[in-house]
Amino acid sequence: MIFSLVLLLGAGGVLIGFLLAVLGAGGSILLMPLLISGAALSVREAVPLSLLVVTLMALGNLGPYLRRGQVAAKPALILGLPALAGSWIGGSFVKAGHLSEPVQLGVFTIAALLAAWLLTRPVSIHKPVVKLGGLFLGGQGVLIGLLTGIAGVGGGFAIVPALVLLAGLPMQLASGTSLLLIALNSLVAMAALGTWPAAGLPLLFPLLIGGFMGALIGQRLAPKLPDRLLRRGFAALLVGSALLTAGESFRRHSGLANQAAQQAEDPDQQEQPRAEAQHEAKGYPGQDQ
Repeated sequence: MIFSLVLLLGAGGVLIGFLLAVLGAGGSILLMPLLISGAALSVREAVPLSLLVVTLMALGNLGPYLRRGQVAAKPALILGLPALAGSWIGGSFVKAGHLSEPVQLGVFTIAALLAAWLLTRPVSIHKPVVKLGGLFLGGQGVLIGLLTGIAGVGGGFAIVPALVLLAGLPMQLASGTSLLLIALNSLVAMAALGTWPAAGLPLLFPLLIGGFMGALIGQRLAPKLPDRLLRRGFAALLVGSALLTAGESFRRHSGLANQAAQQAEDPDQQEQPRAEAQHEAKGYPGQDQ
């Protein structure tokens, strides 16, 4: 059981590291279903672990882009600063308990389907499809940040299309800028959550080892792979992730509803533990004596 889980996480890490290397996106949008459905973590446990893994993988893939000068400072500031604010707000909402697990999973499902749609749209890497002002780009950043804080995703799947379509950046420049923004975004969201994924740290190592291997493969193959084929393949993975996460969201929502219905039908089940606790507090352990 443990070996199969390690193998699954390692293989997932290879795929995630590969996608981050060639697209500058796609890490946590696949990592969250892997942690929730594959490793059976709760959303509260999976979100900070996902943010930590994606931060480390994004920083690991950023080096080659920095050496080639493929990070755009101005669009990074226009999109990135509002995204950081959105990440803090979204993470604070989750920390305060305003969003249930099914809602978080539902937001993730919608984000994955939106990402698949964006990736299948025809994009020119030479000329922006839409040329809009920095205000619209900043608004996009706020939405991306909220998504990062709520659903535990780095937002690269939305950052790359935004930089290409709205800022008019070439694909390679958008990918490098996206990796920098993903790392910063995820760090801020993790700080807002105020949770260190101590219990999930053993799962970190197979993911990072796999991610390192995938990054090496991706950095070597990236210049040779057709961008259109990569995007279509990634979009198919996103649709599969969305369906898997939607099923998990429905299952957890049904479980909560059934539990609430049982408690409503038999209120004595709620009173019995309280009565036992009061009985023991008075020094009468009950039938054990």
